[in-house]
Amino acid sequence: MSEREWELVGAPNARDLGGLVGADGRRVRYGRLLRTPALGRLTDEDLPVLGKLGPSCVVDLRDRSEIEVAPADRLVGDPRQVHLPVHDPEHPVFTYVSAVLLGHDLGAYAELARQGTPAAMAGIYRWFVTGESARAGFGAAVRLAARAENLPLVYHCSAGKDRTGWLTVVLLTALGVDEAAIREEYLRNNPLTESLRAVIVEAMRRRQPELDVEAVLPVLEVRPEYLDAGYDEVRRVHGSFGAYLRDGLGLTDEVIGALRAQLLE
Repeated sequence: MSEREWELVGAPNARDLGGLVGADGRRVRYGRLLRTPALGRLTDEDLPVLGKLGPSCVVDLRDRSEIEVAPADRLVGDPRQVHLPVHDPEHPVFTYVSAVLLGHDLGAYAELARQGTPAAMAGIYRWFVTGESARAGFGAAVRLAARAENLPLVYHCSAGKDRTGWLTVVLLTALGVDEAAIREEYLRNNPLTESLRAVIVEAMRRRQPELDVEAVLPVLEVRPEYLDAGYDEVRRVHGSFGAYLRDGLGLTDEVIGALRAQLLE
């Protein structure tokens, strides 16, 4: 598919990063980098769309515990599947969000309300920069994207918004896309998942009549302050994003050059 816009009913915030302007005014190639939520809820009608996209590699950022309780990714063809878990038991929000998205543990509301405050979410984004599994997973994903045999590359976590969102920030920054465009891309998640959030909130409300919606929304949305926390941590620890790519993620000039050669027109 050459166009940027396509739809997967079972993955409403799935999207192509093609068309964004990167280094030297070169645009990201369409149909090469595809960000999605977990693909276990794809419909039968979604499968031909995924087949046309033709991913060669699917990167899964979920922990094994998340994968075990979720429907298996529905894939077409025989793409390489790579598991790069970005998970910290000190940040259990991922586990609770996965439970709510799957609808099998709506009783996790109390923990969501406690663990899923905006401050806690910002803490997760800071951990994305410094956490050992985060640095390993995000660095490995970029190296995969720099190799032609892995393209088109699909990458996802559970909801496709936080771990997937920060990996998108990393990839696009390495490609030379400016921060304003990266922020706009990141925030697209909210309008794309508006209907899904309404369904989740209503299901939780039925289970928890006293539901405080404002206590739940921080973990169901992306917010500018989450991204700010990640950027601030990059500057605090590394001084610049370039230094973070090099020293935090172990990405050499050769890897970034290969990434740009493969993904920029």
